[in-house]
Amino acid sequence: MQRRKFLQAGAVGAAATALASPAIAQDKRQWKMVTAWPKNLPGPGVAAQNLADRITALSGGRIEVKLYAAGELVPGPGVFDAVSEGTAELYHAVPAYWGSKSKGILLFGSQPFGLRADEQFGWLAYGGGQALYDEMYGRFGIKPFLCGNSGPQWGGWFRNELNSAEDLKGMKFRTTGLASEMMTKLGVAAQAMSGPAMFQALQTGALDAGEFIGPWTDSALGFYQVAKNYYWPGVGEPSSAEECGVNSAAYAELPDDLKQAVSFACESLYNPVWTEYTTKHAIALKSLVEEQGVMVRMFPEDVITAMGKAAKEVIDELRQNDDELVKRITESFVSYRDSVGGYMTYADNGQMNARADLFGY
Repeated sequence: MQRRKFLQAGAVGAAATALASPAIAQDKRQWKMVTAWPKNLPGPGVAAQNLADRITALSGGRIEVKLYAAGELVPGPGVFDAVSEGTAELYHAVPAYWGSKSKGILLFGSQPFGLRADEQFGWLAYGGGQALYDEMYGRFGIKPFLCGNSGPQWGGWFRNELNSAEDLKGMKFRTTGLASEMMTKLGVAAQAMSGPAMFQALQTGALDAGEFIGPWTDSALGFYQVAKNYYWPGVGEPSSAEECGVNSAAYAELPDDLKQAVSFACESLYNPVWTEYTTKHAIALKSLVEEQGVMVRMFPEDVITAMGKAAKEVIDELRQNDDELVKRITESFVSYRDSVGGYMTYADNGQMNARADLFGY
């Protein structure tokens, strides 16, 4: 209970001093952030710590955020429920992990053949996506914010070379979210697991292949040690948004200036997180190829075609979902994707293609 509310209730003097903790008496809050990542994992683990530090700084220390990595307070897959139930005040993870809650949640993180990092932020900020994001997560007592993006993810690490779409059938493959549904339609045995668990599964042969994020994070996890074939393009996740989920009651209790501090901390990190990934992915890829003998391979054309067909089926199924909110989220996504995608043909896509024709990249 806040000190001012305590005083309004008539509890004053020594009793108020005895009952109020120093943090509450000074209008300070100590929040627990639980994450889906190992401590300081290059990429998402670093981004989570940056967010915790930024909320603390922008609030002037009135919200002190302590980060708990996956397994320290709750397991990585349990952070959504921990915040929903009030065990922790906020989490750092990705929407792709919460498909069991609702299929509609998955669209806020990444979509096969879907939105780029800048487009994803644009959909939420200017295309009506944030209101739908709030409505969906509100069902679970969570206020959501995007707070970063990995940019284009990679197609994955394969123990053996992939020659055709036929090779995918029966393959044990780590992935998440809507990419998992796309791959399942191709006969893949898609499995969700953490990055460290993916390494162990590749090492033992429990997995044939898998994708996690991209060169910077993937190299830190050592996938190149057990699978040398690194495939692109990562059409399953053209970008992957990172999110901060805040317990709705804890957020509602904040005065307006602290609500703004939390919101701006998330928003202000989106571009720095994305551009750090891009910069360090490029450096890490060069090292993987030149120093670790990684073979960068493009998916065969028939594999990309098969993935595209499956991705369309995934979106069509979401448009026909029994949940009216899932339908609205999907229609909003499709409308924004088609509008911005049409423009990008002349804008970014056109410029990038021209640069590639002239310089080869």
